[in-house]
Amino acid sequence: MTPQEGTSLPVRSMEVARVLAEAGIAGRVRELTESARTAAEAAEALGCDVGAIANSLVFLSDDEPVLVLTSGRHKVDTTALAERWGRGKLRRATPEQVRRATGQAIGGVAPVGHPQALPTVVDAALGDYPRLWAAAGTPRTVFPTTTSELLRLTGGLLLPVGP
Repeated sequence: MTPQEGTSLPVRSMEVARVLAEAGIAGRVRELTESARTAAEAAEALGCDVGAIANSLVFLSDDEPVLVLTSGRHKVDTTALAERWGRGKLRRATPEQVRRATGQAIGGVAPVGHPQALPTVVDAALGDYPRLWAAAGTPRTVFPTTTSELLRLTGGLLLPVGP
């Protein structure tokens, strides 16, 4: 039984909560009254710095979906990141491609709870914050986490994603 069974969380968020519980992550999924679709909205709703929001962005590299967990304080430099990561050119996935790859909609993509694990980069800038917030499967659900938890949960690689 997950720590959140019996709650009224959306189905996609319950899947994220299940994965977190199975991984021994203490942070619980919360449903916000306001939208957290963007990093700025999430930071405002949570009362934290926008940089402490871990955005889950899906890109395609050689037609394979990949996940980039980036700090809300900056944008991904796709050329620089592809070179650092040793991957082919990165291009943003369409909303349909995001949903196929993650089972979740843009604005609510969690780092976990996808049909299959995606190759993942975790932005080194997230390490500047002792507590991060990530989406939990919908634009109104989030969970607290840390950079080390994100790396462990996703099997990701810690890299700078800016220029």
